[in-house]
Amino acid sequence: MAKCALPRDGGLIIEGLPKDILHRNERIDTNVFSDEEEAVKCIAAKITNEINDFVNSQIASGDSEKTYVLGLSTGRTPIKLYKELVKRYEAGDVSFEKVSIYSLDELYPIKPTEKQSRNFLIHEEFINHIDINRDNVFIPDTTKSLDEISSYCESYAKGVVIDLMIVGIGEEGQVGFNEIGSHANSKTRLVKLSYNSRKTLAGMFFGYNSTPSMAITMGLSTILNSKKTILMAWGEHKASIIQKVIEGDITDQVPATLLQNHSNVEAFIDENAASLLTREQAPWLVGPCVWTPKFIRKAIVWLCGITDKPILKLTHDNYVENSLGELLEAVGTYDYVNIKVFNELQHTITGWPGGKPGSTETTRPVSSEPFPKRVTIFSPHPDDDVISMGGTFHRLIQQGHDVHVAYETSGNVAVHDDVVLQNIDTARELGYGDKYAEVEAIILNQKAGEPQPRALLNIKGSIRRAEARAGCRTLGLNDRTNAHFLNLPFYETGGIKKGEVSQADIDIIKALLQTNKPHQIYLAGDLTDPHGTHRVCTEAVLEAIEQLKGESWIEECHIWLYRGAWQEWDLGMVDMAVPISPDEMIKKRHAIYRHLSQKDIVPFPGSDTREFWQRAEERTQNTARLYDKLGMAEYQAMEVFVELPF
Repeated sequence: MAKCALPRDGGLIIEGLPKDILHRNERIDTNVFSDEEEAVKCIAAKITNEINDFVNSQIASGDSEKTYVLGLSTGRTPIKLYKELVKRYEAGDVSFEKVSIYSLDELYPIKPTEKQSRNFLIHEEFINHIDINRDNVFIPDTTKSLDEISSYCESYAKGVVIDLMIVGIGEEGQVGFNEIGSHANSKTRLVKLSYNSRKTLAGMFFGYNSTPSMAITMGLSTILNSKKTILMAWGEHKASIIQKVIEGDITDQVPATLLQNHSNVEAFIDENAASLLTREQAPWLVGPCVWTPKFIRKAIVWLCGITDKPILKLTHDNYVENSLGELLEAVGTYDYVNIKVFNELQHTITGWPGGKPGSTETTRPVSSEPFPKRVTIFSPHPDDDVISMGGTFHRLIQQGHDVHVAYETSGNVAVHDDVVLQNIDTARELGYGDKYAEVEAIILNQKAGEPQPRALLNIKGSIRRAEARAGCRTLGLNDRTNAHFLNLPFYETGGIKKGEVSQADIDIIKALLQTNKPHQIYLAGDLTDPHGTHRVCTEAVLEAIEQLKGESWIEECHIWLYRGAWQEWDLGMVDMAVPISPDEMIKKRHAIYRHLSQKDIVPFPGSDTREFWQRAEERTQNTARLYDKLGMAEYQAMEVFVELPF
């Protein structure tokens, strides 16, 4: 399937750069890959080579008793690594007959057969597909009683030296379930999970209260005593903690920083997880760079932040004192660069996201012709459109374009049961039938941690569709003709874990595109979670476009990426910034309000407890403030977009 990745535009010249220079700011040697797939291929190759070298040495020495000891992380981070190792086994590249596996952690209490357990996941994705001796598979035993658990933990992996330990990292720097405050000599033990850890896991268990409150985790001492350790991380949501672990000081408040004391540790991360490392955030501090226009803009926006100055007040000394003298040598004088970047940023601002009719200006981000444009907005969930680009959505409609919105998934699992009962009660009060007791029984008979009943999901999907149509009406869109509910099959598992995107999903998207033949497509540009719904939906659209290449309308089509409620594009990347007036902000807020099921009692709110309209307004207002600080005009708010070439 097509991957959603922004093209590299300038940056650090790595070829020929000495390793010591490249890693000068890193306290753990770090390998950065374009995406997770490339990284896991490299890790799988290392594991395969390690196992094969071990087996060959055992054959040469005549020692057949020992096994190669592999420590494995659990959770979502290693899933693609498991799949890659299975591929290599099936291809005959490696055998696991002489391998012992020690799992890093397990929730407690939980049955090994429960789908949310680490035990179930590692068997489902890996163990069941390879030739390992099951006696050599060690996973924390959660059937032990509280009276037995301490002595059991003391014996788990006792005296075992792990040849290669594969670990992921939590958003607060956890390794396994070694929470904040864990010390370097900690052993395998039962731990109480922090509130944040349980909240992160709550989505898998359909609510915080049904999430286990404890876990068994291998201690940091076992990990630090392994012969080799590989740390993995994928996605922008890991960028902040990766920066602390790779470049920060050692502290038990970020347990993964203790890996800096390991004698043989490497990090394998994708570009999104690496985005806050110095070599990505400010590569001119590391070595020579390729100075493309966008990369120059990135550097100047950074310099304005460092000096707390607008662009046109930057001086020659500001450049030189902050390691940007090379930029002046490559491009020209500081005042030339200032004016060039100022003009470029100013030209990203437009009140006409579909192009201004009759305009002959060539610096606008969107051409005036054709007019009106056919526009398709893809919304992964039924509210992402109004949350992420509600102001631009409204403006496109008001300016006369043929706007359509496509809701890719039903979003049904994100509706709380209480909201369902309230809607059913409303229907009863209005005299449209009394189904309250019937629906209440379905809700009460649910089993904790199991997929929701299809009858209940259908009701929840209906609620979200009605809310989405109400949001469309608020913005002035004909919700009967121009709102499309794709209900992509990959999402409809009834659980938090979704299926794989198939050609059936792609064909649904292709059919809509072939009908609309849009001049503009708006997609979710959230690259935060490589396994998340936003990214999966966007990559499904890109695959559909890839399969439609050759059709004439695609030659005139432009793809614009918007952000969700949590993050914003770096201004150095922005191609179009749409100012939002105070009145449009209120209109957008009211459209978000229509999604009543997502107010106050959202089942999976994440760590940010603000409502979606609050997050969206703060984000867009902050973007306007950043433009203002750079010396641009002052606006109430701004929605910004990056154009994706194809």
